[in-house]
Amino acid sequence: MDNQQLQPDQNKQRQLQVKISDEVLKGVYSNAMQATHSREEFTIDFLHLSPHQGAGVVSAKIIMSPGHLKRMISALQDNVKKYEEKFGNIEKAQSLEEPVGFKNK
Repeated sequence: MDNQQLQPDQNKQRQLQVKISDEVLKGVYSNAMQATHSREEFTIDFLHLSPHQGAGVVSAKIIMSPGHLKRMISALQDNVKKYEEKFGNIEKAQSLEEPVGFKNK
């Protein structure tokens, strides 16, 4: 038998089935984020701030490797480009006038 016949087709993409719970499927709202990092990982806290109430909550905390973060940034940049080609330029949201300090409870 030829060796090439024994090797799997490397051009085929594996398909994965991904499950999502009803709770995660609903999504969460975020109007701010905070990113921190160590040598091994990046942590991104997505926040829902209510400045007029002087309060906020962490909606989601995502921890990932530096390599995965770079892939995510690339995917987001690609999606923003496609969005703007279809719908027009996105204006950056204005930052809060005063820096927000976070207090852990």
